[in-house]
Amino acid sequence: MKLNNPTEVFAIGDIHGEYHLFQEMLQNYQTQQQLILIGDLNDRGKKSKDCWLLGKKLVEEQNAIYLMGNHEAYFLEFLAAPEDWGPNYFHNGGKETMESLLHPGAIEEYSPTEMAMMIKSRYGELITFLQERPFYFEWEKYIFVHAGVDLVQKDWKKSSPHDFLWIREPFIKGKNQTGKTIVFGHTVTPMLYEDMTTTDLWQSDGKIGIDGGAVFGGSLHGVVFNQEKIVKDFEISNAGHGWQPSI
Repeated sequence: MKLNNPTEVFAIGDIHGEYHLFQEMLQNYQTQQQLILIGDLNDRGKKSKDCWLLGKKLVEEQNAIYLMGNHEAYFLEFLAAPEDWGPNYFHNGGKETMESLLHPGAIEEYSPTEMAMMIKSRYGELITFLQERPFYFEWEKYIFVHAGVDLVQKDWKKSSPHDFLWIREPFIKGKNQTGKTIVFGHTVTPMLYEDMTTTDLWQSDGKIGIDGGAVFGGSLHGVVFNQEKIVKDFEISNAGHGWQPSI
């Protein structure tokens, strides 16, 4: 679902379990705007469950667009093959998601298979919802996508699911010939600026990076677009609260 003929969209960058930032950012959102969540609501931060449930509520009650991110896909891959995916997933922020969905210390108490079984039994509706997330959303001259698109393809819509969720260098360095402005998350703006400190929006060649690296101690962006340009950028700092892997 989406809103009928909105004049503005409000796009929020990667949240990664930082529920307090998510709530604070939504105070800037107006219900007549088309809300877009760029993906990666889970992992690393402490409150993935709360972020997911709020994202689901926004889709169902406000017709928000919640795009699939690589961390949503990572979680679903873990559920499908927990023993294969568990160690890497837990190290990359999945530990916090397990504790959010189950309880603190769950990762030490249960095997990956046991955790996956419990999650499937308790959260079937949420899992189905996550499986149904779209890879991209088009509005006016914009493409909204989690990681980017395959710029080698004549038709960007033929990008592979992996590229929609995971692509970095070929998209960032490639020439944008889509005729669209591509708004994306996934690659934090300090990396895009190549200085590892700048959390501002990144803009180049019809591409706009909106992931300010909030979970790493950067900032969360909420960006308002009209049909022509950026109208407003809300930026909430999370300095001093950077995530680091604990396993």
